[in-house]
Amino acid sequence: MVRTRINLPKLLLKPVGRAISDFGMIKASDKILLAVSGGKDSLSLFHILRHFLSASPVKFELGVVTIDPQVEGFEPQALDVFFKQFDTPYFFEEFPIMEQAKESMRGDSYCSFCSRIKRGLMYKVARREGYNVLALGQHLDDLSESLMMSMCHNGKIQTMKAHYINDAKDLRIIRPLAYVRERQLTDFAKNLDLPVIADSCPACYKIPTEREHFKQWLLTEEKRNKNLYKNLLNAMKPILDETKEVLSD
Repeated sequence: MVRTRINLPKLLLKPVGRAISDFGMIKASDKILLAVSGGKDSLSLFHILRHFLSASPVKFELGVVTIDPQVEGFEPQALDVFFKQFDTPYFFEEFPIMEQAKESMRGDSYCSFCSRIKRGLMYKVARREGYNVLALGQHLDDLSESLMMSMCHNGKIQTMKAHYINDAKDLRIIRPLAYVRERQLTDFAKNLDLPVIADSCPACYKIPTEREHFKQWLLTEEKRNKNLYKNLLNAMKPILDETKEVLSD
């Protein structure tokens, strides 16, 4: 069964459309593979990209991939039932990331190791299935937290890129939610009753990370400065797009 188009709030469509335009994320004839973990962000982005798929004058294709890290408590198989409602290709890749981490991880956080392995698996699926763009669901809160973590721990002004090309230069990676706040996605997922998988990465809740610390710190600061995230976005904009430098080389 193919579900009809869902009406999306302009408060979501407008910033996503602006980010896509500002960074030239989607080009004619692109084949975009969206990474869906089962969290609210990637599930929300799925519906947003489906909207642009039908409404945008720029024609592109959309597929979805889920990486199952085979961690106890994470049950992404329910997503297969969800995506069968839509006329969208869906790919499911399994890999025992936690077991691999025990054998191979050296002086790194589990989250960083997991992220690299997942990214490699996504690249593999994209290449195998003929996709040239990988879409990820990180939002403005994620980018801001990464910026603060990098500055405070590494002494570098860097964060996740909104648009970049991988090292092999055969895939572009985009983050269309770069201008969207996390709370907007939380509200959208709740209102639409999306099948969010609780604790979509259980290991991250067992292994301490710094991200939650910076998340809470930024949210506390926002109470004192309502323009905090807007200001952080303005500060980050010059470093969010790497494609121009790569394409000009």
